[in-house]
Amino acid sequence: MSSSVSNRSSLVFLAITLLSFLAASSAPTPLYHLYQEALQFSPATLTLIFGVYALSLLAALLTVGSLSDHLGRKPVIFAALLLDMLAMLLFINADSVAWLIAARVLQGFATGMATSVLGAALLDTDRQQGSLVNSVAPLLGMACGAMGSGLLAEYAPQPLQLAYWILFGLFLLQALYVWRLPESVTRLAGAWASMRPTLHVPPQARRALWLALPVDVAVWAVGGFFLSLAPSLVRTATGSTSNLIGGGLVAVLTVSGALMIFSLRNRPADKVLRLGASLLAIGIALILTAVHSASLPLFFFATVVAGSGFGAGFLGALRSVVPLALPHERAGLMSAFYVLSYLAFCLPSLLAGNLTRTFGLIATTDGYGAVLIVLSLGALLGLMRQRPAKLCGARANP
Repeated sequence: MSSSVSNRSSLVFLAITLLSFLAASSAPTPLYHLYQEALQFSPATLTLIFGVYALSLLAALLTVGSLSDHLGRKPVIFAALLLDMLAMLLFINADSVAWLIAARVLQGFATGMATSVLGAALLDTDRQQGSLVNSVAPLLGMACGAMGSGLLAEYAPQPLQLAYWILFGLFLLQALYVWRLPESVTRLAGAWASMRPTLHVPPQARRALWLALPVDVAVWAVGGFFLSLAPSLVRTATGSTSNLIGGGLVAVLTVSGALMIFSLRNRPADKVLRLGASLLAIGIALILTAVHSASLPLFFFATVVAGSGFGAGFLGALRSVVPLALPHERAGLMSAFYVLSYLAFCLPSLLAGNLTRTFGLIATTDGYGAVLIVLSLGALLGLMRQRPAKLCGARANP
């Protein structure tokens, strides 16, 4: 009984910690226009500030993503918390683009380190519930960070500092508590060798990863666009000036995604993937319609649909791949999965930010959306063709 209580408390702590890292990652989103007004930078610079976070996160996944398989989960979680605390202090004192970039680089590395080790620790603690938390917590975390930061910017003093002070305090408490957790893996030799940049996908998980990858790419490309350019897009298309709009859009996207994950948690992964691809294509088409009709209500409705596709696609991809790893392969596979996801998260957004210089934000959004609709529908077609092939194989080999 005591072991069950200990596992439950560990699961709750790990879930809250993962949620906190992702909340911190989205906290700057509603503040970008305030930074733009204060520091006078372009949408291309904005996507650079956003993009360096994701690239730094990738660097962490490629180098220290498997480190906890060798050193243990607790010391790596502690190190990630310390790095994000330092990033919060950089944000609090940011008075130039260089400071913002430094803060986002450090935050990205901390978050990359944290997502792989916390994801693996959650699966160590409870394989079934851990998989669900790994899917839901990042989305709820981004919703809390974006909406909370937007509310503080609108109604509280020190809009460019207060959210980061709150997150700093939360990380400090978690850094003190993490040593009370039971260690879930034994130490292994080869820690230094594990830091060579590699993508480790166990052989038994490779086919599932390739099947899920197109949907996962489309999902994260939508997420990257929303966390970088969507607040500016809504301002340009509708003329709204509220600080809550940017955070609200991210919250609607991620909360609808989290609700979809929870409602589909017991459905087969292949069906969830197909549903995610369908909803994503419909949602993006509705977003483009909202842009050209300058309709804020339609923008939010479209975001609900796209967010549902985001959640279903992410859950389907995660559940298709990650449970196939053995215990000492989990952190490495989580790292590889997130590397591919975050490449889709940052590279298309960086490209879009640069294209706005030439074509403008609206035209760039049209092109971006069209590419993602084609990718989503192509992935859906591939998944629908895959299932009959599997059934034929089953009939041929009873």
